[in-house]
Amino acid sequence: MLALTILGNNSAIPAFDRFPTAQVLQTQEDAYLIDCGEGTQMQMAKYKIKRSKISHIFISHLHGDHYFGLPGLLNSMSLLGRTQDLHLHAPAALEQIIQLQMDAASTVLSYKLYFHALGDEQEIMNNSRMSVTSFRTQHRIDCWGFLFREKKNPRKIDAERIKGFDIPASFYERLQKGEDYTTKKGTIIPNEEVTIAAPAAKSYGYCADTIYDETLVEKIRAVDLLYHETTYLKGNEQKAAARFHSTTLQAASIAEKAAVKKLLIGHFSAKYELLDEFLTEACSVFANTELALEGICYKI
Repeated sequence: MLALTILGNNSAIPAFDRFPTAQVLQTQEDAYLIDCGEGTQMQMAKYKIKRSKISHIFISHLHGDHYFGLPGLLNSMSLLGRTQDLHLHAPAALEQIIQLQMDAASTVLSYKLYFHALGDEQEIMNNSRMSVTSFRTQHRIDCWGFLFREKKNPRKIDAERIKGFDIPASFYERLQKGEDYTTKKGTIIPNEEVTIAAPAAKSYGYCADTIYDETLVEKIRAVDLLYHETTYLKGNEQKAAARFHSTTLQAASIAEKAAVKKLLIGHFSAKYELLDEFLTEACSVFANTELALEGICYKI
């Protein structure tokens, strides 16, 4: 099970009680922070996101609305006595920026911070539960998106049905991996007879700041949930292109071409107080669209 909580959905300038970009993708065991705009840790406290569960942080690019909240969050984690390792995946220049701030304040973190510089489009994280791949988006500076893919869970032993077969408990782990069982007499007991398939693994694609770019389609094809920036309404297409951002119709078009299951739109310009028109325009192209609203948890 994956769940995405939006902490910030605005673009460069906080406005109308909306914060700059930040969101948390959660599993039962871990939490992954994606971008960390100004005010992120305040939003985490407001929406009861535990800092201690965050094992990896992913920063898409070095415009301030995507990382200005990070130094404060790292320092707070240390002040609260964090001891578990933390992994930061970000553009290479951010390592020096953070170190400069730490040195200026004579700060020594209470935990080990591992910095992983983004570069090529590649797998950047892989553990027993999740894999994460980075991909480039087209923005004014180097910028990355992230594709999160849940690992498929093992099959579940059917406690009632397995009673009718003489299968030793020592073989259960192999059953969960999909193997059939062969009795001493040579009878094959099909795996499906005694196990239940686990729910399908889920996927989440995060498209950070970008112009309309159809090369993204294959990178996020058929994901269960896609987040795509939608800074402007359709009438501001020229402004969006000039500032390397996207409009409602452009984000919805990418979702439609990629055959994703659901689209979330966010990164709204501070020029807009009301957001209803964003949803109306996007839904005219891709019906299964929702606004990325702060404090809402979207189950994937």
